[in-house]
Amino acid sequence: MNITVTSPSFSSNKSLQQEIYKYFPKAKLNLDGKRFNKKDLIEYIKDADAIIVGLEPIDKEVLEQCPNLKIVSKYGVGLNNIDLEACKKRDITIGWTGGVNKLSVAEMTLGYMLMLCRNLFITSNELKNGIWNKSGGFQLSEKRIGIIGVGYIGKELIRLLKPFNCEILVNDIINQEQYYKENNLKEVSKEEIFKTCDIVTIHTPFDSTTDNLINKKVFETMKNGSFIINSARGGIINEDDLKYALLNNIIAGAAVDAYVEEPPSDKELLSLPNLICTPHIGGNSREAVEAMGMSAIKHLVEFFEV
Repeated sequence: MNITVTSPSFSSNKSLQQEIYKYFPKAKLNLDGKRFNKKDLIEYIKDADAIIVGLEPIDKEVLEQCPNLKIVSKYGVGLNNIDLEACKKRDITIGWTGGVNKLSVAEMTLGYMLMLCRNLFITSNELKNGIWNKSGGFQLSEKRIGIIGVGYIGKELIRLLKPFNCEILVNDIINQEQYYKENNLKEVSKEEIFKTCDIVTIHTPFDSTTDNLINKKVFETMKNGSFIINSARGGIINEDDLKYALLNNIIAGAAVDAYVEEPPSDKELLSLPNLICTPHIGGNSREAVEAMGMSAIKHLVEFFEV
């Protein structure tokens, strides 16, 4: 059988190489670390019986060029890059495990919060340029935090925030009243989160309901001096509107790990001193990479019964 892996980070990981070759000795890995355009992606996977994919877009057009494909196994947690309806029509199985990288993303989000609150990013960069800025920001402890999206990652972040004794406001499309009560959380509208929270952090999927969820109108309602964090998916925050809000000090700062275009090309946005920007590494701790990869391999092993 033809097993093909598209993800560069999976393909370069020695432990994952050993594991997949143990079950599928002829598996094709992306050892060159190539980032595929659609044409090259189709050429690379067209003969595959199974693929392990990261963020590569597996849409209807791609699937139509893969006549032998039986299973798409997800390396990661988001499924917005896979056309699930097209897979269903073709009877292609989706291998997916939710929450496998939740601690990795939640830890980085907490790190963002501390960096933003304590002014660590700005003062570090200024010191490298000879500026001795003693502005130490404020403590994260006892601040009001707004969490939009209370799934695997949102819940893990709530657990990590417990020692800080923050007031946590939450919003999710699923009714989780008992969980909120047990963890002393206040369920409110998105509008109340935007207007009243010191930090707003996004942990939703990207779909039609979250496309441009955070835009100029939202920024203009946010609390003066507040911060926003997106360690979820690109497109949830309108990047032009984010740039406007940061340039005009409508909000104090932001931290972003996911972008509409990856890598992003808006150098003006990336160069803003009050923006922490990272290259979509929230789920890429060493432990999370291996856990995501092992999960993706497990789905293939179970599917093919090897």
